[in-house]
Amino acid sequence: MSYKDIENISYKRIIALVDERLNIVELIEEHPCPNGSQWVIYQYERTSPLIISAWRYGNVHHYVLKIGKEKLNLIPSISAAGIEEIYIDDEDNVNIVYAGYAGAGVGIELRKGAENVISCELLSDIGGSKLGRGKLKTPRMIKVVVGIDDTDTKDEGATWVLCEKLGRYIEKLGIGYYLDHTIVQLFPGNPKKTQNCVSVSLSFAVLPKYKYEIKNIIKEFLLKNSLSDKCAFAIYYGITPSKSMKIFTEKAKNEMVSINEAKSVAVRNSIDIVKVFDKDDGIVGAVAALGLSEHHDEAAKVSEDYLITHYYNEVNKD
Repeated sequence: MSYKDIENISYKRIIALVDERLNIVELIEEHPCPNGSQWVIYQYERTSPLIISAWRYGNVHHYVLKIGKEKLNLIPSISAAGIEEIYIDDEDNVNIVYAGYAGAGVGIELRKGAENVISCELLSDIGGSKLGRGKLKTPRMIKVVVGIDDTDTKDEGATWVLCEKLGRYIEKLGIGYYLDHTIVQLFPGNPKKTQNCVSVSLSFAVLPKYKYEIKNIIKEFLLKNSLSDKCAFAIYYGITPSKSMKIFTEKAKNEMVSINEAKSVAVRNSIDIVKVFDKDDGIVGAVAALGLSEHHDEAAKVSEDYLITHYYNEVNKD
């Protein structure tokens, strides 16, 4: 069997998110295998000077890369595959040049059938002991991260459920892809909480022409579907949250923070705050949801200080 006999195997989706201000791209690839390939992540990260970081969730691979070109020192087994170039062409498309030996070279061919791929051109033969090279072209997209809070009440609803519906709704409209959903645990001692005191961040890959339209779509959706009139959301346009955003989220997990602190972080990071019903409630949670949007384990944790204090009080109460 040759690679030409496996035309039904293909990467499922490939997305390139561009942040030209930082001169970086987040490349997201949905691998054909059920749990992805850690081998690909390992090889690409150690072989490619352009890669700043790499990780995976199941079969979805993420690479953050510098825009540019770097020569690869390819060695079978040790550094067998990587990305040697990434650039934006005159048609505003992202071009990625891959290189690899054996199965890594065949992987180039298997990307051409993925959703969101414009073209995939083989630059050399692939498979076996041959060094394969290929260039993939995909539309330039931007990353939009949305923090949402206070859509439920003490009697009904769940913010995470409504956010999941919103994510699927955005993708169904065709303006972009729904990438991620993160539940962020905030300070459990908040006297204004509905129950569990969490907010939610949603991440999207959006075509540039819809960059600002998505805000109006989200507001309209929440106006119609939020069970609470205290709902608010915050939008961040960027590949990764800044240090100040992460610090603010960590603080909101450990103690009460003010609306003015949230607004200050928003101004500093060009975050748009939208009061769905023209109230300030929900702003803190919405902004706080953004800082740990790509750190799922940390986002879910309850403050250790709160746990210690809470259980101490429980044990020692009369």
